[in-house]
Amino acid sequence: MDSPQHHLRRGFNWLGGATLIAKTIDFGTILLVLLFLTKDQVGVASLVLSVGMVVEALEGFGTGEALLQAPQVSRRQWDSVYWLVTGAALLIACLMVIVAPLLADIYGVSGMAVYFIAVAVKQPLTGAALVPMTMMNRALKYERMAVVNVCATLAAALTRLILAVAGTGTWALVIGFSAHGLYTLIGAELASPFRPRMRFDYRSIAGLLHFGIRASAANVFQQLFRNSDFLLIGWFYGPGQLAIYRVAFDIAMEPALALGTLVNRTAMPVFARMSLVKAQLAQSLIWSLRRLLVLAGPLMAALILIADPLTRWLHDSQGQSYASASLPLKLLAVAAFLRVVLELLYPLLMATGRPSTVVRLSAVTLLSLSAGIVAVGYSLPAHIGIAAAAAVWLVIYPPILAWGARDLRLNWGIHGTVLASAFILPAISIGMLVSLVVVSWTLIGASTPGLRIAIVGLAAILTYAVVLFTSRATSQHTDRSPRFRP
Repeated sequence: MDSPQHHLRRGFNWLGGATLIAKTIDFGTILLVLLFLTKDQVGVASLVLSVGMVVEALEGFGTGEALLQAPQVSRRQWDSVYWLVTGAALLIACLMVIVAPLLADIYGVSGMAVYFIAVAVKQPLTGAALVPMTMMNRALKYERMAVVNVCATLAAALTRLILAVAGTGTWALVIGFSAHGLYTLIGAELASPFRPRMRFDYRSIAGLLHFGIRASAANVFQQLFRNSDFLLIGWFYGPGQLAIYRVAFDIAMEPALALGTLVNRTAMPVFARMSLVKAQLAQSLIWSLRRLLVLAGPLMAALILIADPLTRWLHDSQGQSYASASLPLKLLAVAAFLRVVLELLYPLLMATGRPSTVVRLSAVTLLSLSAGIVAVGYSLPAHIGIAAAAAVWLVIYPPILAWGARDLRLNWGIHGTVLASAFILPAISIGMLVSLVVVSWTLIGASTPGLRIAIVGLAAILTYAVVLFTSRATSQHTDRSPRFRP
């Protein structure tokens, strides 16, 4: 029998390591791809992919989350969910193709509709992968999930890079996005083969679907929240300015989104098993929060330190610099740290049977962000508006996090002092990283962007090595909790 922290550690180590590798691959290839695309091509791709990710949130109508929190799942239910998900995905794909010309007209971008065909193809692919991936997650087979994620990301990144070098423009990003669904399906079937039987019993999954629809609504709100800024900035300022914002956002926020995905995949099945044991659930939550902050803190600090040299180095295929993305990148990096904290609330609420609360929370964050960016778009020109839109992220999180802290205190007895203790090690690690960088820059006199970035990278590696050593040394004291049977 293993403790909740044991399973959380396995999940964080395997899926966290896989996420780190995958995002490093993704980040590196995207920087290279930018060199072969114009800003307008990047902006158009951003609009298309943003719509695609919102639509993808409908995947399976939330049955993946419902399956994770269900006490037991029969073979009949697995089969029925599979056919429901794949059938719905095909229908959604057809609707996307039909609506695509209207979206192109709304944004006034000729030729944009055709790119939605590739995005539509991804929907049934990810739908078919949902059951085998959920089966692995439910069984806590983090090692297999890690391999699938890394391989799918690597294959999609290489596809995107090859197409960009070949001069395919916007298609490189769009096809790369869709190819990830294909590679995930292949990997999922190899890691956890599932052959659905030709049967569909709606009554057996009605309860799962009832829970899933609420979870799906929360997912849609979250994806709208994650993409509404792209859609609004593209509307107000056009594809070229959207590309500048998108570069800043991807560099700063993608690690936070990756950590959010890591939390949901790792923590939710463990939280679901602990949902009836209040003390163990609270202990697991604090353990997860501490680990998340230790991962996110130094990384966000490092991104702020390299923002200026990195954006000066980046340029598009026409030689135009992305230097104006520096200030938005710094603002978004701070917001990303706050976002990581908030992301931990979602699996907790889902695992404890409160999807409606997730819907309301997601709706509030979506409306707050959208209202702020609309206000910016109507009142500020592009050269100021891009940074102001990034600043909106910093404004919306504090009140939402205050609500989250109150909810944890009222429902789980987790007081502010306990939450604050989770920030101690991250604060120390951030201080260590910044001190190393400042001292190194002063002694070496780093003047070139490449050298400054390299120093920050080495300082980050050293900081994480120290944190890892410290975490291992103290793990025996932090994991003393009652055991439970997986």
